[in-house]
Amino acid sequence: MAEHILERKQIIKRPRKEVFEFFADAGNLERITPPELNFQIITPQPIDIKKGALIDYKLKLRGIPITWKTEITQWNPPHDFIDSALKSPYKQWIHLHTFEDGANGETIMRDIVRYRLPFEPLGDIAHFYVKKELAYIFDYRYKVIEEIFGK
Repeated sequence: MAEHILERKQIIKRPRKEVFEFFADAGNLERITPPELNFQIITPQPIDIKKGALIDYKLKLRGIPITWKTEITQWNPPHDFIDSALKSPYKQWIHLHTFEDGANGETIMRDIVRYRLPFEPLGDIAHFYVKKELAYIFDYRYKVIEEIFGK
């Protein structure tokens, strides 16, 4: 019964308020998700993001349709927020997004995802594969964010 942790850090040469506002717009999730996942928000937009907000998505993972529902369980603009999965392919998915001011006006953004796989402990056998898939998704996200905000 292992909890896995994915951590990422990205320095974005834009002010924290601007970066936070980008991530506070749920519609931008589609822009930063690999296109082959066919990621779509099905909750009517615009979504009023705040603590308790619910967001429904659908996507395809290796061609398999998946529905996902998250709740914003922490909302502390422009510093951090947490989205927690209520329905997903994971037993647990808690994604903390943090935004800090850098010394030169840039934003230091961190993602910390605490997740558990289904069917523990047997499901943990597939962690090597899941870890690789998540790395791909977050690498793609990193690259697109660099393009959106400039290097």
